[in-house]
Amino acid sequence: METTQRTEQQRSADQRRRELLEAADRVVLRDGPGASMNAIAAEAGITKPILYRHFGDKGGLYAALAKRHTDALLDSLRAALDAPAERRERVESTLDTYLAAIEARPQVYRFLMHPAEGGTSGEGFDVGRHSAPLLRRLGEELATVIAERVDIGPESQQLARIWGHGIVGMMHAAGDWWLGENPCTRAELVRSLADLLWGRLAAVADRVGGPGF
Repeated sequence: METTQRTEQQRSADQRRRELLEAADRVVLRDGPGASMNAIAAEAGITKPILYRHFGDKGGLYAALAKRHTDALLDSLRAALDAPAERRERVESTLDTYLAAIEARPQVYRFLMHPAEGGTSGEGFDVGRHSAPLLRRLGEELATVIAERVDIGPESQQLARIWGHGIVGMMHAAGDWWLGENPCTRAELVRSLADLLWGRLAAVADRVGGPGF
């Protein structure tokens, strides 16, 4: 009976946390980097101390939102990498998946990667402190994929990490510039970035016994 009660309490707490994250998402979609704890609490119909109780502080809420969106992005990127297609097509599809995600929800992207302009009197999220781990996670995930799928020779684990973090850095920097200035179509940017990557990726063989790249 006691175990069942604890399970129900945990399920209720998890559901409440999801509801609060959904409220936070609505505020982020509206306000972008200007989203504040006060606005999120108001959207959820609670007081700010209750919001802190669930997430600890602004950093805790930011980390929860970043995980939520990064998990969804990684699922989409894995689907693109696993699609039955030629390697060049999968490279372009993976790049396009990332760019399409930030294009579809630019306010979410700006919230995760850019501080509010001019600050918000202590209410703003400390984006610089938290966005680097998000990018590192993407880099490590891509490094794992590369190490599993292609034969890049001696010291493959280290080289896979160099490639993984380098590709993520390129996607992030190019995507940030493109989203801010809109200098070309998404398709043009995808082709150009794929051209930059393709020489080395075209030359390596699939790892024997791996899922292929």
